[in-house]
Amino acid sequence: MCLAIPARVVRIMGNLAQVEMAGMNREVDIRLVSDARVGEFVLIHAGFAIEKIEKKEAEETLRILREIA
Repeated sequence: MCLAIPARVVRIMGNLAQVEMAGMNREVDIRLVSDARVGEFVLIHAGFAIEKIEKKEAEETLRILREIA
């Protein structure tokens, strides 16, 4: 089973983006979602943004992950 974590795009630098997830900043590859913009939410798996998601969905997923942690 794979797990992707929602993250908010903070800054974009070419094919890389700085994202914020769970209070931590990470650098991820955004080539798979090249239309991602600052402020949007993406799902992160293995260092790659794999899909854009709506803010409401991201917040709900993060809430569930906090509950099971």
